[in-house]
Amino acid sequence: MASRHTIDTNAMTLTRFVLAEQRKVPGATGDLTQLLTAIQTAIKAVAAAVRRAGIAQLYGMAGNTNVQGEEQKTLDVLSNDLFINLLKSSFTTCLLVSEENDTVVEVETEKQGKYVVCFDPLDGSSNIDCLGSIGSIFAIFRRTSSGRPNAKDALQTGRNAVC
Repeated sequence: MASRHTIDTNAMTLTRFVLAEQRKVPGATGDLTQLLTAIQTAIKAVAAAVRRAGIAQLYGMAGNTNVQGEEQKTLDVLSNDLFINLLKSSFTTCLLVSEENDTVVEVETEKQGKYVVCFDPLDGSSNIDCLGSIGSIFAIFRRTSSGRPNAKDALQTGRNAVC
């Protein structure tokens, strides 16, 4: 007798989709796949922190101000640290630009890759207290300079975004 599931047991996950797309590109190195996996992991870690925020006492202000002049919340700082650490350890990025930092983050030379990632790790964090919508925003660009990465690598038109 055939089993009838209400849950799709052959679900299309983000990882499955990205791997399938990578196979369609001759000569793909897997760097973009590795980077997207790191971003996916960062987003999952941020989501887990947001879910546990009350129990872990992560609500409240961190006592810092971001580049927009907004007071940073504890979850903003934690989310930013998660993104930066996971992106650096992916060995695919050279420069990280975050709404939460005053300056760009240059990845250590031995960990550098060919991508620049611009991100807001926890967009809408001011809505957390009232259970409003929040999320993570990112854009990926290919590095344009040779030598040491610089701000020009991040200051590209949106048409140049890889993802």
